Amino acid sequence: MSELLVNPLFLASAVPFAVAVAILCGLPKRWSVRLAYLGFGVPAMLALWCWANFPAEAGAGYAFTVRGSTGLEGFGISLALGLNGISLPLFVMAGLVGLAAGLYAIRSTAERLKLYLMLLLFMQAGLMGVFASMDVFFLYFFHELALIPTFLMVGIWGGRDRNYAAMKMTVYLTAGAMLSLLGLIAIYVKSGSNTFDLPTLRAALAAQPLAATTQKYAFALLLAGLGILVSLWPLHTWAPLGYGAAPSSAAMLHAGVLKKFGLYTLIQVAIPLLPEAARAHGQVIAWLALGNVLVVGLVTVAQRDLKQLVGYSSVMHMGYAFLGLACFTAAGTGGVVMLMVAHGYSAALLFLLTTSIHQRTQTLDLAEMGGLAQRTPVLAAFFVAATLAGIGLPGFANFWGELGIFVALWKFSPWFCAAAVAGVVISAIYGLRAVARVFFGPTTPALNNAMAANPPADLGWGERLPALILLVMLLLIGFWPKSISDTLNAALTAAPARVAATR
Repeated sequence: MSELLVNPLFLASAVPFAVAVAILCGLPKRWSVRLAYLGFGVPAMLALWCWANFPAEAGAGYAFTVRGSTGLEGFGISLALGLNGISLPLFVMAGLVGLAAGLYAIRSTAERLKLYLMLLLFMQAGLMGVFASMDVFFLYFFHELALIPTFLMVGIWGGRDRNYAAMKMTVYLTAGAMLSLLGLIAIYVKSGSNTFDLPTLRAALAAQPLAATTQKYAFALLLAGLGILVSLWPLHTWAPLGYGAAPSSAAMLHAGVLKKFGLYTLIQVAIPLLPEAARAHGQVIAWLALGNVLVVGLVTVAQRDLKQLVGYSSVMHMGYAFLGLACFTAAGTGGVVMLMVAHGYSAALLFLLTTSIHQRTQTLDLAEMGGLAQRTPVLAAFFVAATLAGIGLPGFANFWGELGIFVALWKFSPWFCAAAVAGVVISAIYGLRAVARVFFGPTTPALNNAMAANPPADLGWGERLPALILLVMLLLIGFWPKSISDTLNAALTAAPARVAATR
């Protein structure tokens, strides 16, 4: 127990959970806000410490490992925490996006702020646990801990169509979670190893793989369930609606971090444990992913609501990640992880800035905006940078993820690669159009009169600091990709089974 209480991975999840419980038990509002800084700040600091001290020799193994008793060891369930080269950058991303979302929430004017912060802290605790878990049961458990507050936050603090959005999210994401659970249980039962411990399962199934039929059905369940959670086309319609209605900090955490659970579980669990079935589904994954890139991309171009545009854009970029997975190569999988990390920062930044724009213009209709750059130059600079990052401009983290995926995809199929590159053009069209309409286009008479009577202020530090955290990480990884690629490459090359096989 003493080892557990000083382990950075345990504390990164336990601290926000403890603060959330304290608020739930009736902590006064003043202390709730003060402790919320601790609840969001400690996981971020611990994640950065793990990043700085991750041992280079870890390879495909785990570092900072710790195990705690649960009383369920007879069922093969134990609290096992650890980071490898794949989970490390996502763990850091969860900590920093959580810090940015938390800082933005604390300085917000949300009603029932105590309840708002409590639910965000429960989300943060779950997110840190997801990427630190070496036990498949707790991997799923922490995801559910982070998911349930999302429904409540959309329903209580959401915007337009919040009740319908919350209901649709609940139906879709519950269905996805249940299908995923069935797939995980199938692996547990059929493996015969009586454990949910991921390293043990990998060793057992590497020595004695599951039958082809078992792999086929288990992987199909996981692909369907996790695909819904990641908003894989055509089961993606919950995501733009949900993000459009969600309060800003909830959208930042869900779109930026929680949605990566599906891809992460495919990479860490499904593909290594079910390699034959994964290869057999490669073409299916690739075709569905093109739906995200091309179909959803064109739908994004047609959007006239800024927040809906950002929501559809987030769904579109998940298509690139699935295309990288479909290649089943170390380069493709590495590109996917890089893109997951980059998308986490850029999507969170765009949702934050979209809310800042709405607060200053009182509209999300692109046709009603214009000329905001003259009045809010800092906001304009951040939004332009976030848009260029989303497009994949060199110098930002997104570039390296997309580049790795395109290189792997060319070897998989030049035709798929060409179609995916066309998606970059689509991203540039809707991204740059949004920048032009909001900041550099002519101001409508109604908006001009409104801003003349009540001039909009530029970003204050309550908005600027969380935005700066996210932008700095996009630039840091963009100019120094080795900061995460070295440990990622070590994990992928030391464990070829993790990507099933190289084509």
